[in-house]
Amino acid sequence: MSAPALAVLFALLAAVSNALATVLQRKAAQDVPQAHAFSFRLMLDLLHTPVWLGGIAAVICAAACQALALTFGSLALVQPLFVSELPFALVIASFVLRRRLPGYGWAAVVMVAAGLALALAAAAPHGGRAQVPADVWAYTLIAATGVTGGCVVVALRRPGGRARAALFGAAAAIGYAVTAALMKAAAITFEQEGTAAFFTDWQTYGFFATGACALFLLSNAMQSGPLVASQPALTLGDATVSLILGMLVFHEHIRTGWWLLPEALGVLLIVIGTTILPRVPYAQTLR
Repeated sequence: MSAPALAVLFALLAAVSNALATVLQRKAAQDVPQAHAFSFRLMLDLLHTPVWLGGIAAVICAAACQALALTFGSLALVQPLFVSELPFALVIASFVLRRRLPGYGWAAVVMVAAGLALALAAAAPHGGRAQVPADVWAYTLIAATGVTGGCVVVALRRPGGRARAALFGAAAAIGYAVTAALMKAAAITFEQEGTAAFFTDWQTYGFFATGACALFLLSNAMQSGPLVASQPALTLGDATVSLILGMLVFHEHIRTGWWLLPEALGVLLIVIGTTILPRVPYAQTLR
């Protein structure tokens, strides 16, 4: 199996694991008091919830698969595949809730899958550099921190609900995209220089730190509002920011010219699918 194929395989396995984690964490977070929002009391409450711990196990599995995917493929190829988390999450939730996914829900799932396949096949992400200059990392982290902080400030000014959940979801998306970029850099170090260099590389500890912050933001997104508000912002935001980071930080390339037409069609199918999926009736019960 080729390296890009392995990257796609491990990325999809990571997406399934993340989707499972989302459903389990959502079930745990929905019972946490609103007064504990955006505080470490929220995390303490969740740590005593077996369902949430199961979600954390799924997150760890997803992280391992993601690291393998980023070893075999580019950031611009791997991270957009996480758009599939939303349909995976709703399909998994249908089994958890013992409710049948309606026909239009399955149609939306097919739309997202087809759109993702079309967009990535047309874009054919390729290239990229192994070493990223320190100043590029500095500008990237400053910009990401600023935008994430802005989302959090606006979210905290709103009462619990869809808007607050979406803003926290968007903030978490940026965190996960930066985590993936740092993980990619650490994976390159491991592959080229070995274990010792990996554990002395600042990016290794950077992706652990940003990943923890992203998890904290995601937990608040889950607690603030319904899954259908936070999950689209998380999955689409992660894919978009990761694509940008892949091109700007790692100098990865996608095909342009007439290829932009099928790419745009694929993106349109993804957007339509992710707009339809939140209309699935039982999804509204995930509050």
